Amino acid sequence: MKGSIFIVSAPSGAGKTTLCRRLTDIVPRLVHSVSYTTRKPREGEVDGKDYFFVDEDAFMRMVGSGEFLEWAEVHGNLYGTSRTKLFEIIQEGVDVILDIDTQGAAQIRQRGVDATFVFVLPPSLEALSERLRSRKTDSEQVIARRLDRAREEISDYRLYDYVIVNDRLDVALNELGSVVQAKRLHISRIDHGWVKQTFGLKGDVS
Repeated sequence: MKGSIFIVSAPSGAGKTTLCRRLTDIVPRLVHSVSYTTRKPREGEVDGKDYFFVDEDAFMRMVGSGEFLEWAEVHGNLYGTSRTKLFEIIQEGVDVILDIDTQGAAQIRQRGVDATFVFVLPPSLEALSERLRSRKTDSEQVIARRLDRAREEISDYRLYDYVIVNDRLDVALNELGSVVQAKRLHISRIDHGWVKQTFGLKGDVS
């Protein structure tokens, strides 16, 4: 049985990447999709683990050859998800979680990909502003642009299947894990042949 795809979106600074990575550390057979990006690595980031860091020419060649399931420009940088890498993972029966912006999520939705969509909200814009400043990686001008963009992204929350407010990381992590577990227990994921054989059921139970 193929694995499931989980799409997690949030404004920058809301904690979606931290949530996704923490969850893959504690949930078996769940992996975090690694995106391609043209932005420069932040301190401590590792190529191939945090992102695949490429230049803009290489990225646009991948766009031209149709290698991305989704891609978007976010805050002046390009981000994309490899179609081949993603489907290789789910073909192995492993679930994959993607933290991508609302533009990328919309592309996946429009392509009719079977996925579960989760939106992560900060507790307030004030809290989001504080988190962005605590990174100490962006200028005030960049932070202002990120907050303006955050309002635009938050307006799309109704398009998602689940909404999580990341006020306390431990609570939000538990809630995101519950979404994954619920999908794994859904009737569409049950091995009907095993049920029929184990319990001696007659007729078609698929």
